[in-house]
Amino acid sequence: MRAVATFLVLVNFFIGCYGLSCKAGPLQFSVAQLDASQGMVVMTDKDSNVFFLSGSSWSKLGSVPLKHVSVGPAGIWGVNNENKVYKFAGGDFFPVSGQELNQLDAGGEGHVVGVTDGNNIHCLNASYVSSIQPESILDSNTLPGRLIYTSCSSNVCWGVSSSHNIYFASVSSSTCVTSGWTEVEGKAVKVEVGTDGRVFVVNESGKLYERIGISNGAPGGADWKIIEIPTPIEHVSYDLGRLWLVTECEFILECTH
Repeated sequence: MRAVATFLVLVNFFIGCYGLSCKAGPLQFSVAQLDASQGMVVMTDKDSNVFFLSGSSWSKLGSVPLKHVSVGPAGIWGVNNENKVYKFAGGDFFPVSGQELNQLDAGGEGHVVGVTDGNNIHCLNASYVSSIQPESILDSNTLPGRLIYTSCSSNVCWGVSSSHNIYFASVSSSTCVTSGWTEVEGKAVKVEVGTDGRVFVVNESGKLYERIGISNGAPGGADWKIIEIPTPIEHVSYDLGRLWLVTECEFILECTH
């Protein structure tokens, strides 16, 4: 615990000038990834267990092992180590057969966007997502482009390619029609879009950046602003003014302005 306290002192020292205050997130060992949206926070650990944040502690979510989980207006979705897709309903995750995905995001306006092991991009429109039931067949639309990771807000998705290039595109929640991907400068391995449209990326070195200058007239923003954290970051999520970070040592930080 003394090491944790010392680490947090260093964190607050380094990022205080950025207007952030960080504290240790609810204790959980071996965190793999997390996602936050609409006041909910979900996470997976290195053993593929899924949890949700209940007050100040983690509670087990369902009985299905998953490597990646996402929460948003589309509900709670996940994929397992065999890239099978699952949706949470009725107290547990049920499989949705058909298209396999390596990673997906439920943060869109009721639609879900995901990528395959082959870097193909698929979109499930909002009406299909809301009507899907156990034993359903995953009926997705294939989007142009190739990505290894994606994250969406109401009508804009961001993604990174296998070359770590960064892209954004408008994606219709009702039809999955896209404007096509536009590249912005910079390199990243992970991207996260908050429900309010704020965009954060993590690069190969574990550096954390926020995209600034985003507006209706400039959906791709203007520049990247580094957020100095004194340890490499593995994963980031943002919701309701809270920045959730998973560090290289599998430790959760909860940061607020």
